[in-house]
Amino acid sequence: MADLLSIDDALAAVLARVVPLEGDEVAVGDAAGRVLAAPARAAVDLPPFASSAMDGFAVRADDAPGELPVVARIAAGRPVGRALGVGEAMAISTGGVVPAGADSVVPIENVEDAGDRIRVPAFVGKGDNIRKRGGDVEAGGTVLGAGTWLGPAQVGALAAAGLATVVCSRRPRAAVLATGTELRPPGASLADGEIYESNTYTLGAQLADAGAVVERLPRVEDDEAATRDALERGLAADVLVTSGGVSVGPHDLVRRALADLGAEEVFWRVAVRPGKPVAFAVRGRTLVFGLPGNPVSSLVAFELFVRPALLALQGASRPRPPYRPARLGRSVRRSPARDTLLRARSHVEDGAIVVDPVVGQESHMIVRAADADSLVVVPRGDGELPPGATVDCLAL
Repeated sequence: MADLLSIDDALAAVLARVVPLEGDEVAVGDAAGRVLAAPARAAVDLPPFASSAMDGFAVRADDAPGELPVVARIAAGRPVGRALGVGEAMAISTGGVVPAGADSVVPIENVEDAGDRIRVPAFVGKGDNIRKRGGDVEAGGTVLGAGTWLGPAQVGALAAAGLATVVCSRRPRAAVLATGTELRPPGASLADGEIYESNTYTLGAQLADAGAVVERLPRVEDDEAATRDALERGLAADVLVTSGGVSVGPHDLVRRALADLGAEEVFWRVAVRPGKPVAFAVRGRTLVFGLPGNPVSSLVAFELFVRPALLALQGASRPRPPYRPARLGRSVRRSPARDTLLRARSHVEDGAIVVDPVVGQESHMIVRAADADSLVVVPRGDGELPPGATVDCLAL
């Protein structure tokens, strides 16, 4: 199978054709799941003032140990109006502004509190329990760089740094199309030879999870004119993903119709199992992925090639699949000519990820695949990989 591309070469060919999308301004509250198109810089020092790290008393370190009068009480958001004098203490809440003159905060549990006076029984260090102004980030400093995917922690960091809006890459517009006369929508009555169409539901969910705005096109029968019309509509998107019709049978019409519509085929067939008959083409800036009709094949091919393309379109700094090392829980047979991706369940054992392939690895078994949480890469070769062998895995 010398004509088959390796997974790495096929992915490189995909990423080489990606032109990142333009950026637009997005409210921070709406930025989760987006990718920064420009660095986000802090509007203020964070923290914006020296603050207490805990409930206690603001003091001068040189006054401890000793007995000190409590001359004020500082709540978060309500700074005291004067500096701390020599031989004084001020009660302070977590997050309260440390007054001028104080250089330490003594935790409340480390003092003897008599109400208007405290006794500090031990020495304290300068700077203890004080959060320095700008200790997290200084005003104008980079909070997050371009290409960062924004999850909950990232959105929180942007808000804390005073940013109301950020520049994010536009969400890719994606169209997904299933082909096949035998397909019927879920819930419809099935005649002999018919099956329920599930791939656009799987692929639509994967597309949305990768940041795309998804349009599910009506499924199309195995008819040349109907296939061409549906593909023409899908080619208006940034990414078109089709399911079925990319092999060599008499009803596999997608590749020929794409060529008629001016799409340039970059590759067809990859040395992977499942998912060998995957096709990738471009027309203008539109990326086209012709995925196999078998449900597991299309699911796997999406994770290997389509998701990285969508992330690269959004300018993600690390678009490639995030493989992690794992140990095999049982032996698996290798394919001599193709890398195999097995669906597996994972667990942690002695600090390492252990993956156990699920029963039922055929490419049509989507229900069996639904029980998996990982894809395991079994490199091509002869014989078997034994239990305990180190493999790469990809979280589903």
